[in-house]
Amino acid sequence: MPKTLRRRVTALVSLGVAVALLAGCGSAVEGGADGDGSNGDRPVVLTTFTVLADIAQNVAGDHLEVRSITKAGAEIHGYEPTPRDIAAASDADLILDNGLGLEAWFSRFVDTADAPHAVVSEGIETIDITGDAYAGKPNPHAWMSPLNVQTYVANIVAAFSELDPDNADAYAANGEAYAAELQTIHDELVTALATVPENQRALVTCEGAFSYLARDAGLTEAYIWPVNAEQQATPQQIRRTIEFVDENGVPAVFCESTVSDRPMRQVVEATDAVFGGILYVDSLSGPDGPVPTYLDLLRHDVDTITSALTGASS
Repeated sequence: MPKTLRRRVTALVSLGVAVALLAGCGSAVEGGADGDGSNGDRPVVLTTFTVLADIAQNVAGDHLEVRSITKAGAEIHGYEPTPRDIAAASDADLILDNGLGLEAWFSRFVDTADAPHAVVSEGIETIDITGDAYAGKPNPHAWMSPLNVQTYVANIVAAFSELDPDNADAYAANGEAYAAELQTIHDELVTALATVPENQRALVTCEGAFSYLARDAGLTEAYIWPVNAEQQATPQQIRRTIEFVDENGVPAVFCESTVSDRPMRQVVEATDAVFGGILYVDSLSGPDGPVPTYLDLLRHDVDTITSALTGASS
């Protein structure tokens, strides 16, 4: 075979392999309102995880198609973008990320994407993660406070209005209505958790994802590990959590949906605490699951926490 023809055949084969690889990789991009991945004439907004996608969709209404890079139930901290994720980003008109170090993979991802992006947590009064390895780093789970998400919404309104000025009034109106719902959720949260006896007002979880919720509700927070990026609980972390539960007479402990609850089960076996249930933080469930929306997530977590700490779930 002549060298020129051989090179052409090789190039075609390489292109075919690349296309096949791209098509075969499992996509982590959840479709928008159209449900088929098509966006019609609407601008496409790509978010880094499902919670943020739901918040953004409430602001967007019918004017934008909002997608999530990660699927429902996915762990956000250590996510690895697929080739299809990167290809999907080429269709995006705007990318939204949480920031605060949540998406450790995002800088590598956004460097390859030809789209502007906005950090929705900008302006949040952060709480630092405790622990030597994380000293001075902000806790990224700011969305676990409905009051913080009011700031998220304001940032999203601004980003959408810049992307699509013709519908700026609609984004502002949607944002105002959603912010009012968030205020109602916050008020419900504070009222519900106020029923927990003062000596039981401790929230013990696998990951330290509840600093902002604990601050808003007047709870003391304890956890096995600070951030889910850690591969497993160490014996020292489990022992420290057992000591906290024993010393404070904590009646119930919890774990998050995206990690194994086995370390927390060890805490339960070593103490008088019961396992209070699964909490949702980093991801929504599917449409038929317990937390298909962010507001559902907050209500589920508050109900689970208050029922377990007060003994109502026994």
